[in-house]
Order: sequence, then C-alpha cells, then structure tokens
Amino acid sequence: MFEQLDRPALKALPAQPYEYAEWRHAKPGIDYHIQIGERFYSVPHSLVGERLDVRLTASSVEVLHRGKRVAVHARHGSERFSTEEAHMPKRHRAHRQWSPGRFQDWARAIGPATLAVVTHQLSDRPHPEHGYRACLGLLSHARGYGKARLEAACARALAIASPSYRSVSSILQQGLDQQPLERPATVDDTPLPAHANVRGARYYH
Repeated sequence: MFEQLDRPALKALPAQPYEYAEWRHAKPGIDYHIQIGERFYSVPHSLVGERLDVRLTASSVEVLHRGKRVAVHARHGSERFSTEEAHMPKRHRAHRQWSPGRFQDWARAIGPATLAVVTHQLSDRPHPEHGYRACLGLLSHARGYGKARLEAACARALAIASPSYRSVSSILQQGLDQQPLERPATVDDTPLPAHANVRGARYYH
C-alpha cells in the first residue's frame, strides 16, 4: 500500500529544517526602534507608531507589516541598539518636532541636574535619536512626580554615577529623592595630640 499510495504522493523534504519561532506585536517609538527584551531594533522610520508583527527565533528578529517583511536583525549582539542605516530618515525629517535641543531646553527648565542626565542620554548613543525614548520617559516623570522631585532624583543619579532612565525611575519609585544626599567624609586635619604612644608620620620613614 505504501508503494501504491504513499510513495507517489511524497514530496521532497523542506530545504530548511523547522525552526521554532515566537510571535509578538510591537509599536516603534519616535526613535523608529522596537524593544525586544533588553535590545532595540530599527524599522523603517515611516512605520513609527504602526502596529507590527515580530517573529523571534533563537538567532533572529524578523519584523513584518501587514504580512510583508520590513526588517530583519540578528537577535543577539554586544550593542543595545541594532540599527540599519536604511531605516533612518534623511536628516531625520520625520522627527523635525523632536531634536536634542528641544529635549535639552525642556530639561533646562526643570533644573541643571535634569539637563545633565538628559544630555547624557543624547550623547551616550551611536545616534542622538536613540536617546529620545529615554528622554521622553525621564521628562514624563515631571508630570507624575513633579519637577522638584525629578530634579532631586537626577541629582542623586549623578551623585552615584548612574545617570540612566532606570536609575532615576528607581530613585523616584523608592522615594530616595526625598532623602538627603550623603556627603563624602572629609579628611580630619586636626593635629594629633602630644603623647608618648602616638607615633607621627616620621616614625615610618
């Protein structure tokens, strides 16, 4: 029966072995990147705000819009951002309403610490636009917590050398911005008392 029925109907095996994949939905922000886990992947800037389908495999991130593939990236890498030059708008025309200067002016109106954190976000990226998402998140805290608390949180983040969006958000959530900053201990220059058991610096020469 196999020879009569099955063999004639058999087709060749697929050229590629089956690969397990997960499907998700994502919407790119104004920086034309979608976030998957801890990494960000670029899509054509014209798709900002669109609902996209994302196919994830062990090695790749495939992005589709209405069934058509619009981007594919290696899933893993040393950098947090995977950006295709072709996805970037010419002179970033699509983002005329957003610019590093606008974010900095916004932050400057809140305070010098907020300005320093926002400037760090814009400068610590391959492209300033990569920092737009973090800047929007930071400045939105001014509405939720108030400008004074955001400025205090940014000052604390700078003091601990961690001027990131996550650090500022964590400080606000835990209320650490409302606690005084610990000042580094100063060197005590008080002269040593004269005593037979006290050996000065010359003793060790």
